[in-house]
Amino acid sequence: MTATGEPGASTRTGFSRRRLLGAAGVGAAVAGAAGAGVMAGRASAASSVHTELTGPVEFRGVHQAGIVTPAQDRMHFATFDVITDDRAELVQLLREWTHMAERMTQGEEAFRDGAIGLNPYAPPSDTGEALGLPPSQLTLTIGFGPSFFVKDGKPRFGLGDQKPDLLEDLPKFPNETMDPARSGGDICIQACANDPQVAVHAVRNLARVAFGVAAVKYSQLGFGRTSSTTRDQSTPRNLFGFKDGTNNIKAEDTQLLTEQVWVNPGDGPDWLTGGTYMATRRIRMRIEPWDRTTLLEQERVIGRQKGSGAPNGLTQEFQELDLDMVDDENQPLIDVGAHVRVVSHQHLNGIRILRRGYNFTDGTDGFGHLDAGLFFIAFNRNPATQFIPMQAEMSRSDAMNEYITHTGTGLFAIPPGIPAGDRDAYWGSTLFG
Repeated sequence: MTATGEPGASTRTGFSRRRLLGAAGVGAAVAGAAGAGVMAGRASAASSVHTELTGPVEFRGVHQAGIVTPAQDRMHFATFDVITDDRAELVQLLREWTHMAERMTQGEEAFRDGAIGLNPYAPPSDTGEALGLPPSQLTLTIGFGPSFFVKDGKPRFGLGDQKPDLLEDLPKFPNETMDPARSGGDICIQACANDPQVAVHAVRNLARVAFGVAAVKYSQLGFGRTSSTTRDQSTPRNLFGFKDGTNNIKAEDTQLLTEQVWVNPGDGPDWLTGGTYMATRRIRMRIEPWDRTTLLEQERVIGRQKGSGAPNGLTQEFQELDLDMVDDENQPLIDVGAHVRVVSHQHLNGIRILRRGYNFTDGTDGFGHLDAGLFFIAFNRNPATQFIPMQAEMSRSDAMNEYITHTGTGLFAIPPGIPAGDRDAYWGSTLFG
């Protein structure tokens, strides 16, 4: 069996992205001694880290990829509204999406006959912009929103009784200016990769074949991950310039993942066991006022030092927060409204989430201000007892609220992964049976 899991895939007639890249390398090698020298120099400089960043991520497993997978550098997130009432059409689309997703994550074209296509009088079966590009650790993760199951009070696709009780639109919080066009959706697709073109290509091709069954509601591009999901990754910085997600749950924290992220047997409907819930928030940062704020005030608002990332009053980034530390005047060194205090598991009675957000910059607002911020993504086992209480506490107490506003939102049930070797399984097959 090949890397794509397709018997006989090695006999296909189409070009794969990796094969085309290899052909380009051969062409450069025979172009002349100078060209060969350049290629050899690049090859000798390549490290195992580089190979890992451009290689494939296994599509199949107990859980979907793109959750505890080492966070990639780029993201394309999209939601879809299902526009058909035909259950069979919807299931067929999910089967086709699964086939395409597995191929694309392994560096292949969306379909076996390749982007070149076999019929010059028909549209190509792959849009082609990722030809010659490596997989770049592409992961594709699917989820279902509340309206996938019930819309306008009416069950859909015979799934009304399969809707998890916890899967409800998030409540209204203070400090929100929600755009309905950037909120909700029947289906979400999270594409993460280390090459933005690979991520965009994946969503584009899924949207292309959905014509007549599902339509894109909104999409968001993200760059510069704002969290680490493994201990090998360094802590990145957000657009406020601070290290973000220092205390995030990591892939190595298997017990915490079981307790805080994965849906356990008995938590809800059986089809969701091994899955999780994804909460999304489009958070616009008021960049211009922040950039005019003193360093002392910025560090008070965040609760960490901007350079080292250490908690205020301490010296190392990964030192445990000490919320009881006070200064000479008996004032807390980590302010009562500091962001790190408000969202810490120490303050929230043990509540934790797995963060996987990205920075964004979407032009300007027309008034000379950048429309920039954080596309926040969080995975949690129980949004009613984890994400919602955390967000409620932030909306009430977080000093950072002066510099941010939430403009988009969503909650999605993320089904479990597709078992290796099960050729009949597809995205949502545990739900549809």
